[in-house]
Amino acid sequence: MKLWSQSWNDGQAIPERYAAGRPDPQGGVTFSDNLNPHLAWSGLPSGTQSLALICHDPDVPSRGDDVNKPDREVPADLPRVDFFHWVMVDLPPTVSEIAEGEFSKGFTPRGKPGPATLHGARHGLNDYTGWFAGNPDMAGSYFGYDGPFPPFNDALVHHYVFTLFALDLARCPVEGAFTGAQVRQAIAGHVLGSASFVGTYTLNRRLRAG
Repeated sequence: MKLWSQSWNDGQAIPERYAAGRPDPQGGVTFSDNLNPHLAWSGLPSGTQSLALICHDPDVPSRGDDVNKPDREVPADLPRVDFFHWVMVDLPPTVSEIAEGEFSKGFTPRGKPGPATLHGARHGLNDYTGWFAGNPDMAGSYFGYDGPFPPFNDALVHHYVFTLFALDLARCPVEGAFTGAQVRQAIAGHVLGSASFVGTYTLNRRLRAG
């Protein structure tokens, strides 16, 4: 299997239009275009009945003590955890490409609707659901794609891993408002093949200037 994007090369920086956050002219950060990126794939294994797509950031700080504090940076050696940005299941194997902006255009306060989405697929919750849970203006169920918005003071450049799974299941055995962790568990033992594609992103102006 092969997975790629026409918008950046594997391991290079994700274009800002795909991010949920970007720098603002006043020296802070603000929301960006939040378009889902173009993705395409080929070489699905024989017997593939459906596809699942997961985008996660493995570089999220495990503690929030220093996050988004203008007087210091989040240390690069702080232990990191996963943050899911896109969870989609039941994508038909007849689909071989996702267009830029097909599933997301702009950041939606309280989240985009789901789980039903295009092509008969289903979206899971991304982790902005938990991130905004305590914010009365933003709290909600965040289905589908919401892009990078790493801490603006993180000393570590974040990596965004898009992984496509070819499954021997016609329908992924998850229901309702499912999560990325639940999908990973549900597809264990049913993956015929997979391919990943990585992009990087940072809002740390010191790192962007470099």
